[in-house]
Amino acid sequence: MSSRARVYLRLGRVSNLPTVWTNVLCGMALSGSGPRASEVVLVGFAVSLMYVGGMFLNDAFDREIDARERPERPIPSGLVSAREVFAVGYGLLGAGVLIVGGHAYVANRGMAPALASALLAGAIVLYDAWHKGNPLSPALMGACRMLVYVSAALAAGGQLGSAVIGGGVALLFYLIGLTAIAKQENLLAVRSLWALGFMAVPFLATLGAPLTGMMGTIAYGALAGCVIHAVRLLRGTRKDRIPRAVVTLIAGISLLDAVLIAKTGAPGAGGAAALAMMGFPLTLAMQRVVRGT
Repeated sequence: MSSRARVYLRLGRVSNLPTVWTNVLCGMALSGSGPRASEVVLVGFAVSLMYVGGMFLNDAFDREIDARERPERPIPSGLVSAREVFAVGYGLLGAGVLIVGGHAYVANRGMAPALASALLAGAIVLYDAWHKGNPLSPALMGACRMLVYVSAALAAGGQLGSAVIGGGVALLFYLIGLTAIAKQENLLAVRSLWALGFMAVPFLATLGAPLTGMMGTIAYGALAGCVIHAVRLLRGTRKDRIPRAVVTLIAGISLLDAVLIAKTGAPGAGGAAALAMMGFPLTLAMQRVVRGT
């Protein structure tokens, strides 16, 4: 692998992509459209481009802060220029919107999917440009993931009903807690432990999941185990406890997706939930190769 390819993989935090794929699968399942493999792959690819583009822009906007706090990052270390990172980031965002819009046009789904993906791209840019020192940044990050649900649901021809909205709210609160913790990563001190309280909301919102069958019970228990493990890490004394907790909770997004899918009780929901659960170990495995933060 070339040195430039390795730099791009670091910039894009590609190890977290399995959580994007399970978000797409979950959004389609919650919409009642019945996820079709071809659409999951196509929309998953488009949103993956947007995620990676957002990560590029994150480094580009944060280059001055990284020069002080994380000089080993690609831009401050001189491995790549900020201009190149900005160009690639915006290009990937645009490509993702075009793919979603093109699919919607071919499938006769109207303009809604393209508009939703454009809103997603806008939310990503807003977060990247305004997350430092912004108390609303955790909500902005959660809104980005919510818009993945919305974009996937509309791209699959589904409806934005209560399941999509309710699932999006559960994901929003999970991400608020996760992002608030991640903001402490460089401080090596947990000043926002209260943020874990937000993670109680997804559990309350999905209480019925274990009643939908074995897979719902397994997914719910796995999500609980993930959060408990993260809390134990945060209560420990290791210097790397916060980064380890953050990457664990990032991988846990796939488990929340699995719980939400199982909760629908729709035909095939068990299999789709099992597939979403695979995003958890896959993300953790990929994080061993490319850092997820």
